Amino acid sequence: MFIDSVELRVRSGKGGHGAVSFRREKFVPKGGPDGGDGGKGGDVYFLVDKNSHTLSHFKGKRLLKAQNGRPGEGRKRHGKKGEDLILTVPPGTQVFDAESGELLLDLVEDGQKVLFLEGGKGGKGNWHFKSPSNQRPTYAQPGLPGQERHIRLELKLIADVGLVGFPNVGKSTLIATLSNAKPEIANYEFTTLTPKLGVVRVGEVESFVMADIPGIIAGASEGKGLGLQFLKHIERTKSLLFMIDLASFRDPLNQYKTLRKELAAFSQALAQRNFAIALTKIDALEREEVASRTTRFIEGIGLEPGGVNRYGFDENYPYFAQDREAYRRELPYFVLPISAVAHINIEPLKYALYDLVQLSRSDEADRR
Repeated sequence: MFIDSVELRVRSGKGGHGAVSFRREKFVPKGGPDGGDGGKGGDVYFLVDKNSHTLSHFKGKRLLKAQNGRPGEGRKRHGKKGEDLILTVPPGTQVFDAESGELLLDLVEDGQKVLFLEGGKGGKGNWHFKSPSNQRPTYAQPGLPGQERHIRLELKLIADVGLVGFPNVGKSTLIATLSNAKPEIANYEFTTLTPKLGVVRVGEVESFVMADIPGIIAGASEGKGLGLQFLKHIERTKSLLFMIDLASFRDPLNQYKTLRKELAAFSQALAQRNFAIALTKIDALEREEVASRTTRFIEGIGLEPGGVNRYGFDENYPYFAQDREAYRRELPYFVLPISAVAHINIEPLKYALYDLVQLSRSDEADRR
């Protein structure tokens, strides 16, 4: 089950009461106060774990709380500290105040551990209050209460490549072919109802993460279809692969322009990501038809077929590819006709995407 947004209350532990106690020992007829301090209440932490992929383990939880501190005891013994509450979340989780909408935490790095709510301090025992004028204090401090917060957790997937396209353009088929993901695949629209992540292996060590997002339709940025709900998931992707169905009744150029428009309406930053274009389902067309439609598309976005071919693109089909060293990010890194079913240009696509990912990672490192 994929859960990308949950609301709950979290509370740190209350401090333990200080003890009221007096020494009772043989040969100590005037034993003084010896009540120990209460233990501190447990803290609330967020821990980012890359092995966690959803917020589903919080589903149905209304209140999560750390343990209260134990009360102090005689002989100046401190109460035990309350056990901390550690909330494990996937990378990309944001913590909002549920009432004001204020962003409190943005949890991105694996292994990141952040103190969110501090537990209440334990109360002082009665031995602290002994004075010349009060040799027998009969009171101690109560522990301080813990903190409570009503929060909303939202998950935004972190991936190197986000697949963007209309419903039923072959996104699920491609991610199933290239990666270890196992999405549902069927010949109808909106098969993908939740985002899917897959790891694409390029070599023994090299890899990148690909995200399959539910199909975007015209008006998605205004709330139509499923796109708006999940557009936020590609906000964090380093690069985008626009998937255009070459065999669809929808004009390929109109598909591309609509997708670009919806992304720009949703987020200008997202619209400026490094990107490439895959023209899908070419196995459903004759080779000559693929060639003419591909050429028409490439020329329609103001380019000419050709360019570098360091990846082994099938030369039987037109393509556009930029030189890596002279890459202009306002243009697609490549435009490539593919078929995930017939495995046409799939291996070259994998290496071209990895090259694009490296460029995007380099850009990110430069910004830091």
